[in-house]
Amino acid sequence: MPRARSHQNDDWQTAAADNDASGCLSFYALPPLAVLLIACLLAALALNLPIQTSASPAVQTVSTSSSGLSPIFTREVQHWGNDIVRWAIASSLDPNLVATVMQIESCGDPRALSRSGAMGLFQVMPFHFRFGENGFDPETNALRGLGYLADALQTANGDARLALAGYNGGIGVIGLGEWLWRSETARYVRYGAPIYTDARSGFSSSITLDEWYQLYGAGLCRQAAQRLGIDD
Repeated sequence: MPRARSHQNDDWQTAAADNDASGCLSFYALPPLAVLLIACLLAALALNLPIQTSASPAVQTVSTSSSGLSPIFTREVQHWGNDIVRWAIASSLDPNLVATVMQIESCGDPRALSRSGAMGLFQVMPFHFRFGENGFDPETNALRGLGYLADALQTANGDARLALAGYNGGIGVIGLGEWLWRSETARYVRYGAPIYTDARSGFSSSITLDEWYQLYGAGLCRQAAQRLGIDD
């Protein structure tokens, strides 16, 4: 952060004229602005500080995993990192949004099955698959699940928060007031939206993801780790 400039004597020209002119440059012979510039340069050199020619905002370093995903996601989701990036590109989606959905839906378990019958990595309902498709196949599951997510995002005019609501509760909820959302959808968005924001912001960890893990995700991720063979 640049140091704040200190206030100088208002009558700085008179103060400079009272000093003895010595050395290779005479302050008497220089215009007032040149005197001020030389004084600033000498002060910077004396303090060994870099001289900035223009002010610029600080740039935040964004942390990523080897696949390019945010590092906030659990190891089970990171296991699919390269696939997530590939699937996201094919669906014109942000990989971190795709990872957020996988995190909450299955924690990376390709054989996850909900009580309602949702299947696989992205917990796709059976009626979204075509005849003869294997809903547990990661490629097929990603194709159908992310196709639906892309439709939700388009319906929501690019609003990822509303797209998450549509993914969980059906695209029809996007146009409804939030007070009409089911409690499950409201909870899904309450965790999913901040997790996605943390991922996009380059954070190395996410308090919201940690809370989700403690309340809902520990068993899900433990099962995923077993299925993926990445137990400790």
